[in-house]
Amino acid sequence: MAPLSGLTVLDLTHVLAGPFASHTLGDLGAKIIKLERPGSGDDTRAFPPFVQGESAYFATLNAGKASIALDLKAPADRAMFDRLLARADILLENYRPGVMQRLGYGYDTLHQRFPRLIYGAVSGFGHTGPDAAKPAYDMVVQARGGVMSITGEEGGPPVRVGASIGDITAGMYLTQGVLAALYHREKTGLGAKIDVAMLDAQLAIQEHAVAITTATGTPPGRTGARHPTITPFATYRAADGFFVIAAGNDAMFADLCTTLGLPLGADPRFASNAARCEHHALLKRLIEAVTLGNTAAHWIATLEAAGLPTARVQDMAEVLADPQLLSRHMVLPVASEAGRPGFTAPGNPIKMSSLPEISTRAAAPRLDGDRAAIIAWLDGAEHP
Repeated sequence: MAPLSGLTVLDLTHVLAGPFASHTLGDLGAKIIKLERPGSGDDTRAFPPFVQGESAYFATLNAGKASIALDLKAPADRAMFDRLLARADILLENYRPGVMQRLGYGYDTLHQRFPRLIYGAVSGFGHTGPDAAKPAYDMVVQARGGVMSITGEEGGPPVRVGASIGDITAGMYLTQGVLAALYHREKTGLGAKIDVAMLDAQLAIQEHAVAITTATGTPPGRTGARHPTITPFATYRAADGFFVIAAGNDAMFADLCTTLGLPLGADPRFASNAARCEHHALLKRLIEAVTLGNTAAHWIATLEAAGLPTARVQDMAEVLADPQLLSRHMVLPVASEAGRPGFTAPGNPIKMSSLPEISTRAAAPRLDGDRAAIIAWLDGAEHP
């Protein structure tokens, strides 16, 4: 039995942060009922790339969920929503603050009607503060939250992180909040509200940038792939491409010098991590004078044999074929139903002894495709 088996999530969220959270809860065993706008549904149904007219983006995030289309301004659909609320354990929403209140479904109202219901909200700036009502997307919070200021090559323009970490980290924190609220409910019998701001989440993940700024009074700038407070900890050139070396302490650095044949043990410029950080550019040139003489595969094999952390910089096609990830069921097919395309999605990174491993994901729902099953469930049938 999965840890969240028997719990029902009403997922009013769309695009990424909220759907990522409900996706994780689903991987832990919860049943996810996705409430979508009639006619168009989740915005990501229109996001490329498409296979036979269906969005791979949508399928990756929403595989295995059930879908019902509801207009929360229409009396009949509001009545249906009320029935769902009475059976649900968790409600997730990512509307701008105030929208749910105007619809009559704000937390205070719902808590009075359904005291055990856990209410999870994710938004750009949160439900309090002077900018709560402002709109936001991933790039907006990466910019305002400081992430873009430290991303990119030294001297170059700020760069958005390639993965949508503004959304993803907020979705992760929302999941954590929901799990904590479930534990709180076990002790008190009462639900709670979780209010996660994407901007807050961006600050929370920047451990070194906060430490550098508060300790020195100077905010860090862009350092490319190089870690600003650990050296050598960056990408390096081989004869045929890039690979990374992550020598995180003095012992590892000594082993690296031995492995590469670099006589740097007595050089005060590299005697400590602080000294190596100060002379990082020179150290990179010394290392690459060696590594450019052979292939990335050669150096990875050599460094791994010495017990040093290293890896090739892989593209996504290489990642999806990586034997380590495949062995841990991290690349899964999304089941294709009759007449529908198949997709590929990441597996569940949370491995638990009590959580059965899955080898395939159920198909993503058609818009409103589970209405009949959901109504039957409300009438006493098995869960959709």
